[in-house]
Amino acid sequence: MTYALLLGLLITGSLAASASLRMRALERRAERAERRLGLLLDHLGVDEPEPAGLDEVRALLRDGRTIEAIKAYRGLTGAGLAEAKQAVDALAQGERTRA
Repeated sequence: MTYALLLGLLITGSLAASASLRMRALERRAERAERRLGLLLDHLGVDEPEPAGLDEVRALLRDGRTIEAIKAYRGLTGAGLAEAKQAVDALAQGERTRA
């Protein structure tokens, strides 16, 4: 019975490691594709459209509610936390530049 348990743990660990390696490879491929798409859009002079609903995010920023603005941006776009924070920081910088 102990051998069966050890064998089960070994198989589970191997599967988890394999899935982790595949996930990292897919993340690298997605990052590479995003970089290439960005370069292509820049070369063609195409600006990425602004997500709809950013007026709410800007209003939250004007009220000094940065965390709520990040949450709202994530809700609008489905972006991750780091990406949403960068986008909201860029929006805030743009708002300061206009003022």
